[in-house]
Amino acid sequence: MTRRVLSDAQWVIIEPHCLGKKSDLSQTGGDPRLFMEAVLWIVRTGAQWRELPSEFGQWNSVFKRFRRWVEADVFHLLFRALASDADFEYTMIDSTIMKVHRSG
Repeated sequence: MTRRVLSDAQWVIIEPHCLGKKSDLSQTGGDPRLFMEAVLWIVRTGAQWRELPSEFGQWNSVFKRFRRWVEADVFHLLFRALASDADFEYTMIDSTIMKVHRSG
């Protein structure tokens, strides 16, 4: 099994926003924490969905679940929930927004 990226404290914040958990009245999905770890693996590695290790499940099923979460704005809700208590351990700057003079 891959080392977990999400801490237990982060998972406590994330879990209520997940779709398909056991407390939902509708259809339940597989382990939502494992699914989030799979999504984070894709983000960290920059790999294609087809390259997802089998320990996360079938890549196509994970991708379909990802699309459902995107359409339901779940990731936006997760971002807002996590951003409310940001620790800024990691900060990214996208170089496409920085301007440098030609002589720079």
